[in-house]
Amino acid sequence: MRAVVLEAKGGPEVLQVMEVPDPVPGPEEVLVEVVTTALNRADLLQRMGLYPGPPMAHEIPGLEFAGQVVAVGERVTEHAVGDAVMGISNGGCYAERLTVHERLAMKVPDALPLSDAGAFPEVFITAWDALVRQSGLTSGRWALVHAGASGVGTASIQIAKTLGARIAVTASAGKHEVCHALGADVVIDYHTEDFVDGVRAATEGAGVDVVLDVIGGEYLPRNVAAVAMGGRIIQVGVMAGKSVPFDVGSLLMKRASVTGTTLRARPLEEKIAITREFAAQLLPHVAAGTMKPVIDSRYSIDDIADAHIRMGENANAGKIVIDVARS
Repeated sequence: MRAVVLEAKGGPEVLQVMEVPDPVPGPEEVLVEVVTTALNRADLLQRMGLYPGPPMAHEIPGLEFAGQVVAVGERVTEHAVGDAVMGISNGGCYAERLTVHERLAMKVPDALPLSDAGAFPEVFITAWDALVRQSGLTSGRWALVHAGASGVGTASIQIAKTLGARIAVTASAGKHEVCHALGADVVIDYHTEDFVDGVRAATEGAGVDVVLDVIGGEYLPRNVAAVAMGGRIIQVGVMAGKSVPFDVGSLLMKRASVTGTTLRARPLEEKIAITREFAAQLLPHVAAGTMKPVIDSRYSIDDIADAHIRMGENANAGKIVIDVARS
């Protein structure tokens, strides 16, 4: 099969499409012929050597997939050859074929084309786990999500509105329309506006119940200023850096909490539990056509370097899809 292999670390030029052996499914795994995958910020970090992937014979990036089951392990009971599935993986999704535990593979609702489904699992599961499962966002409460036009951001807006919650997001001026169209209650231009002031104005000084932050760095003390008494800040990325001077006392006065989270590092059984709970709660909305990934652009697997360049320039609003299946 063809796959994108990392034989060195560095810029987009290190991404090489090569022929590698097909994977073989284990007893509880399915073999998926991948139709689409999509870029995530972690892919860029892995390429640069800053976020190692799992041990593999060939290091193949990619955290999400959509495709068709072409073979099943001897103990597989939930899927059959021909099923359209999607899901998350520790890596290996930039490839024509992929093995994954059967309980990590979700059936793709008819309303979601396979050509788009590869852009759904990683960001929607990340956003739902952070906002709802870990932070308790519910109807009537407020969330602040940074990078509102990113994959996680656009997923967060849809999830919040489905719950009946209210949401403020930060985004550059050129991406506001995308956020408003999805239903964001407040969109703040982080270049020209102070998101703390924007949140306080929207919430009549109370602050937001949940902050989902992919930025890090100097945003942490400002997130504390923006969060409500007893609120939660959940850190899912550190695009602006890992270290910043911080007044711990400000956190104490708010009786707030800060939680760091990732999906890749979690044990298999925990990821299975998250996936199954997510599927039960949110896939009905996908099936009804009321929730879907926002697609920024599409690239063939042969143009993977160009796709990485686009994400590296923060040019995308929504997901960058990689078409893997041969036309």
